[in-house]
Amino acid sequence: MPARGTYRHGDLRRALLEAGIELARFGGPEAVTLREATRRVGVVPNAAYRHFASQQDLLHAVRSAALAELAGSMETELAMIGADLSPSVFAMASLRAVGAGYMRFARAEPGLFRTAFGTGPQADRTLPAESADRSRLGPFQLLSLALDRMAAENVLAAKRRPGAEYLAWSAVHGLAMLVIDGPLRGMDEQQIDALIPRLLEMVEKGI
Repeated sequence: MPARGTYRHGDLRRALLEAGIELARFGGPEAVTLREATRRVGVVPNAAYRHFASQQDLLHAVRSAALAELAGSMETELAMIGADLSPSVFAMASLRAVGAGYMRFARAEPGLFRTAFGTGPQADRTLPAESADRSRLGPFQLLSLALDRMAAENVLAAKRRPGAEYLAWSAVHGLAMLVIDGPLRGMDEQQIDALIPRLLEMVEKGI
């Protein structure tokens, strides 16, 4: 790929980030390297260091972008909740919606999902609350808000609210990983479609 001409201020960073996102989309976090990103953009590797000090910096930016896309999937599900529902029913529907959006993203974008929650020595150990767009809520914040709504409407007992994020997250994330990387990877899509609402109902009642 031939090298591009001069970049306007900020364009190279965006181009490298977009290249990193595409690498993650098809290859997961292991595929995100500065060398391959610069090759795809068409600049020499040293040019990347003005914008990303290391491969880990690029991976962190790609992870934030993946989290933003995941949050967008959850927000899409939230937007589909009927506006005419009672506050208590809306609160419960919000918890199911964030779980459904989480599962939908994991199945549609497994490479980005793996990048958002990567493991290994290069993984980011922070909670997935932060997305690329700081003005938007992240996935963990959306889950917390749904649980706060349930507590406010007394459909979740106040004494059971602390730490409920981790229980709900563990259950849904566990199914997601079983489906994309575990023994459920070859399961029929219709069977998975049937499992998801049952899991979300179990989480809602079990919390």
